[in-house]
Amino acid sequence: MTVSVSARGLHKTYRDGERRVEVLRGVDLEVAPGESVAIVGQSGTGKSTLLHLLGALDQPDRGSVEIGGERLDSMNREALARFRNRTIGFVFQFQELLADFTAIENVLVPGRIAGLGGKSLLEKGERLLDEVGLADRADHFPAQLSGGEQQRVALCRALFLEPPLLLADEPTGNLDPEIGAQVFDLMVALQRSRGTTALVVTHNQEIANRCGRLLTLNKGVLRE
Repeated sequence: MTVSVSARGLHKTYRDGERRVEVLRGVDLEVAPGESVAIVGQSGTGKSTLLHLLGALDQPDRGSVEIGGERLDSMNREALARFRNRTIGFVFQFQELLADFTAIENVLVPGRIAGLGGKSLLEKGERLLDEVGLADRADHFPAQLSGGEQQRVALCRALFLEPPLLLADEPTGNLDPEIGAQVFDLMVALQRSRGTTALVVTHNQEIANRCGRLLTLNKGVLRE
């Protein structure tokens, strides 16, 4: 399952005290179903802001986002939450795992939010952890896992409902280069095996070059 992503004329402005900071200045973007795209740029250029708009975690001041032909601004809050849960998987630099949940419990969170349950849910989570080499760590808590292991759990959580779109914000930024490369290898393998559309924000040029297409965000404008 996969989707296209389309953005038209995205503008986003923030206030820094009395100063008005225009982060995005009319961003246009087209991503084909199943494509993997890297977005690079200096810190503070709005890469994470753009990803949040594409993932319906924030709203643009102007412009529109369509995912699989569905306009995000046409949905109310409840519909948007359901759409985000079923359609988009998120991987962040800091894993945002629930400290009181085991690895397997963290992986199952999207399914629980979607109202799913039963033995098959647990079995699916266990298969995912096995796929990333963490079958023997399922009952460990985040504090008992290394940074690379935590990020693999976060990746399993993001892909648990087999969302057609994966958004990754500096997925290896908090890891040393060798472990980061291993985590990214896993992410690419899982994304390709499922045909998932992927957008990756990264400072790592080597990782960016491994995506199908490279875009640069500079002064609020996105360019090939």
